Amino acid sequence: MGDKIKVKGELSSFGNNTIFNLFNYKKYMLSKNTYYKINADSIIKISNNKNIFYSIKNKLIKRISKIKRSEYLYAFIFGDTTNIDEYILSSYRGNGISHLFSVSGMHITLISTIILTILNKLKKSSINYIIVILFLLFYMFLTNFTPSIIRATFLFILLFINKVLKLNISTFRILLFILFSSLFFNPYSIYNTGFIFSYTVSGYLILFSDLINKRKNYISKLFMTSFIAFIVSIPIMINNYFSINLLTIINNLIFVPLVSIIIFPFSIVVLLIPHLDYIYGFMINILEFLTKFMINMKLELILKKVNILVIIIYYIVISCVLYKFKKKKYRYTIILIIILIIHTNINFISKSFITFIDVGQGDSTFIHLGSNKDVLIDTGGIYNYDLSKNTISYLKSLGIKNIDYLILTHGDYDHMGEAINLVNNFKVEKVIFNCGPYNDLEKELIKVLDKKKIKYYSCIKELNIDKNKLYFLQTKEYDNENDNSNVIYTELDGYKFMFMGDASSTTEKEIMSKYNLPTIDVLKAGHHGSRTSSSKEFINEINHKYSIISVGKNNRYGHPNKEVLDTLEDSKIYRTDIDGSIMFKIKNNKLRIETCSP
Repeated sequence: MGDKIKVKGELSSFGNNTIFNLFNYKKYMLSKNTYYKINADSIIKISNNKNIFYSIKNKLIKRISKIKRSEYLYAFIFGDTTNIDEYILSSYRGNGISHLFSVSGMHITLISTIILTILNKLKKSSINYIIVILFLLFYMFLTNFTPSIIRATFLFILLFINKVLKLNISTFRILLFILFSSLFFNPYSIYNTGFIFSYTVSGYLILFSDLINKRKNYISKLFMTSFIAFIVSIPIMINNYFSINLLTIINNLIFVPLVSIIIFPFSIVVLLIPHLDYIYGFMINILEFLTKFMINMKLELILKKVNILVIIIYYIVISCVLYKFKKKKYRYTIILIIILIIHTNINFISKSFITFIDVGQGDSTFIHLGSNKDVLIDTGGIYNYDLSKNTISYLKSLGIKNIDYLILTHGDYDHMGEAINLVNNFKVEKVIFNCGPYNDLEKELIKVLDKKKIKYYSCIKELNIDKNKLYFLQTKEYDNENDNSNVIYTELDGYKFMFMGDASSTTEKEIMSKYNLPTIDVLKAGHHGSRTSSSKEFINEINHKYSIISVGKNNRYGHPNKEVLDTLEDSKIYRTDIDGSIMFKIKNNKLRIETCSP
C-alpha cells in the first residue's frame, strides 16, 4: 500500500442491479466515492511507498498474515471480512451478528479505554485525550474510513470537546451533526447499508439510553440494547436481506459478550504476542461452532421489500411505543403486533405477473398468479459464479415463502443448477421434470426431494392451478436433454405465453405437427437465442408480439445468434444481457412491461 502505479486500460461505469429489488452495485460504489472501474491492460509500478502511515499499515498487515486465523484479525483490527469463509460469514449475517465484525463503537470504546488507562497511570492530564484522539484518527486511516468508524471516532472527539468547553449539547444532536456532515461530503453515503445501520441504531440507542441504563445488571442492559437495536433494524434488514431472524436478540446475548469481552480484546493481545495464536485459534473455533449451531436453529421470517412510506410509519410508531409505554408488557405486545401487521399486509400480491429473471447465461422465470399461487420455471445456475442465487433473493424480496410448482424444463445446470438451494430455502410443494431419463443432476435433486418428502412428476401433459392451466406440449422422448425440454403454453388474463426451454427446431417441428398453435403474445425464445432454435417456420406459425431471450452478457457461445435475431425482428425483443430482468404485469386485462436495465 502506498506505492504509485501507472495503469493503462479501458474505463467503464458500474452497472445498476439487473434484478428488481436487489443490491445496486453502482450506488454502493458511489457511496465510496468511486465512479469508474478500469479493465487494466498494463500495470507499471512507478515508485515505492514513502508515506510513514502506509508503512505502518503494511507492517501490521505483514505481521497479521503470519498469525493463525489471521482472517479474523483482519476483521477485528481493520474491519475487513473478505478473507472469512463465505459460508461462515453468511451464517453471521443470518444470525444477525455481522455487526460484531464491523469496526465501530465497541472497538473505539475498548481502544480509547486501554490507551487512557495506560496514560492516566503515568500522569493524569487533558493531553491524554488529545493523544487518544490522534491515535483514533490514525485508526480511521487503518480501517479505510468506514462509516461506522467515522461515526464512532468523531462522536468520541466531539463529546470530549463538548465536555471540556461545557457546551451542554446533547449526544443525539452531536450525532445528527456528524450525520449531516458526512452526507454533506458524500451524499451517496445514504446508499451504504453500513452507514444506514450505524446511524439508525446509534441514534435510537442514544435517544432511549434511559431504558437501557435503568437496568440493574449487564445481561438485562445487553438485552435491552439488543432489543432496541433489533426492532429499529427491521426495515433495513427487510429491504436489504428480505428476512429477519427472530432469534437475533438471543444471539446477541450469546455472541456480544463472547466477542466484545473475550475475542476482540484477545485479538489485540495476539497481535502483540503472536505465539498465543493457538489460543486465539481455539476461541475462533468456538465462535464458528456456535454460529453454525445457531444458524440451524434460526427462526426466519421472510418479508417483502417495503416502500419508504411504510418505513416512515414504522419508525413513527416504534418511536411512540418506546416513548410512551414504559411497562414491558405493553411495549413488547405492541411491537409484536406491528411486526405481524407488516408481515400479513405486505406479502399478499393480488395482480398476476411474470418475471424473466436475469441469471446470466441461464434461465429462470417466475410466474405469480392472481390467486396467490407461485410457479418457478427453472432456477438458473452458473459454474464458479453463483449469480443465480439472485433468483432466491428476488423471490424473498417479494415475500415469497412457498413455491407451489417448481418446473424444470430439463436437466442442464444453467436451468436447474440452483434447484437444491431453492428447495432448501423455500417450501416447495411439487416439482415437475421433463420427459426422458433422469441425469446425474436431476438424481441429486431427487435425493433431496425424497428426504423432504416433496412430490415430483415427469413428462406430464398439463397442470391445473385454480383457474389457470399450463399445457406441456413436448411429451416425446429424444436422445438429448435440449429436445426433451418441457415446452409450456399458458394463458394469463387473456394473454398467451410460451416457454421453450432449450428446445430445438426439431422439437418445434414436432409441436407444429401435433397442435394447432394460436397467436402468442410473449415467447421465451428457445436455447438463449441459439441458431438451433426459433426456426422461421415456427416463428411464422405463432406470430408473437414479444420475444424474451435469457442470455449472459458476452457469453462464450455467441448467443443470441444474429440469424435468430433477424427471424425475431417482427416482434419486440427483450434480452436479459441488455435489458436485465423483464417483468410482464397484467392488471385490469392490460399488459405492462418493466425492465431492470444495468
